[in-house]
Amino acid sequence: MGQQQPLNAQCFVKKAFLPLFSKKNDPQLLYVCKISPDVSNRHPRIMHSHDDLVELVLIYSGASEYLIHDKKYAVKAGDLLVYNSNVVHDENSTPDSELGFFTIAVGDLNMLDLRPNALIPDDAGYLFPTGHHFEELRQLFEMMFRNLSEGEPYAERFCNSLMHALLDRVLCIVNAPTPGIAPEMPEVDEPNILGSRVKKYIDQHYTEPITLQSMATDLHASPCYLSHVFKDMSGYSPIQYLLRRRIGEAQTLLITTDYPVTQIAGMVGYDTQSYFNMQFTKNVGISPKKFRQNYIVAEKEIKPAVKRKPKKKSK
Repeated sequence: MGQQQPLNAQCFVKKAFLPLFSKKNDPQLLYVCKISPDVSNRHPRIMHSHDDLVELVLIYSGASEYLIHDKKYAVKAGDLLVYNSNVVHDENSTPDSELGFFTIAVGDLNMLDLRPNALIPDDAGYLFPTGHHFEELRQLFEMMFRNLSEGEPYAERFCNSLMHALLDRVLCIVNAPTPGIAPEMPEVDEPNILGSRVKKYIDQHYTEPITLQSMATDLHASPCYLSHVFKDMSGYSPIQYLLRRRIGEAQTLLITTDYPVTQIAGMVGYDTQSYFNMQFTKNVGISPKKFRQNYIVAEKEIKPAVKRKPKKKSK
C-alpha cells in the first residue's frame, strides 16, 4: 500500500493588506461582453474611444492586428488589452482571424496619482501577455458574463465585486517584472511630429466638414506630404482615418443611445443620412439600423447598463 499523501487542504491569509478600492475610488462595472469569432466578424467595431470609462479586453481565441493610438499591434489568444479613457483603438478583425474576446467597461475609476478613468499610466502600454494568469482571468470574465446574462439574483453586486478582483489581478500583471508591450517611442523628427499633429487634429475635428486640403492648410503642410507622412505612421490615409473615426463613433452612439440614425449621422459629421448609410454599410458590412438591431439583441442577453448620453467633444 503506497504512502498516503498529505491533505494540504487549508491556506491562511498570513499578511495584512490595504484594500485597493475604497469610497474615494469605487469603480463601477458598466457592461460585460463576450464576443465569439463569428460575432466579431458580423459586428466589427471600428475606430473609437471612450472619454468616461476604461475598457479591458481579454483575447481568448484567434489572432489579429489592432491599431491602438497611432501604432499597429499583433494580438493573439492570451493577450490582455487595457484602454484608458480617450485611447483611440480600431478592433476590426478579419474573416480568417477567428478572434474571440471578452470586454468589460469600468467607470468612476480614480487611481492614486493617475488621471480619472485611467487604470495604468498612459505610457505603460496597451498590450499585456497574461501567461499563467490567463485561465483565472478568463474564469472571472466568464463568471461576470454568465451571471449578468442569466439574470442571477444580485448579479450586479456580485459582478461588481468580481470586477474589483479582476482589476487587482490586472495590476499585478501590468506591474510584473516582465511588463507588457509598451508603445514604441517615435523619434522626435519632423515627420513623426507632423503625423501626431494630423492624428490629434482629426480626433478633435472629425465631426466637422474637414478635407485633406483644409487639414493641410490648418497644419501648414502640403496635402501630399501630409498624407504620405500620416499613412507611414498609421497605415491609413488621413481621409481613411477620418472616415473610420466617424463610423466607429457612430457605432458607439448606435449601441449606447436611443438617438435616431439621422441625428447620429449629423453628430459624426455627415450632412445626409443616405451618404452616412452608404459609408457605414461599406465599412461595417450592414446598415446602421441593422447593426443597432443586431447589437441590441446581443446586448439584451447580457443586460446592459442604462444608456448614457455621450459627452460633448471638446474642440
